[in-house]
Amino acid sequence: MINFKTDERLKIRLPDLTRDWHEYPPHQQQRILIEWEKIRGTIPDRIKELEWEIETLLTDLSEEDDFERSCLINERISDRASAINDLWIWYRTNPEIHA
Repeated sequence: MINFKTDERLKIRLPDLTRDWHEYPPHQQQRILIEWEKIRGTIPDRIKELEWEIETLLTDLSEEDDFERSCLINERISDRASAINDLWIWYRTNPEIHA
């Protein structure tokens, strides 16, 4: 049975495959894909959440006078932008069933 583990950074569940994809029988691949499509469908909403957080942080940054605090805000913006990039990569990941 395939488990999906929650990625705390991305806040989505990702497949936790214990062997290569082609080693799973087609019926298991199909079950994995069905679950993955459910998860994959939530990715655009997660990206929107992160974009909203970035907008909020950019507003905070524009009002911040303290250099150290500005650096922390920039780091948070960078972390969220990196997560968005990784989410798009996962969104485009679409394994195929091998018969």
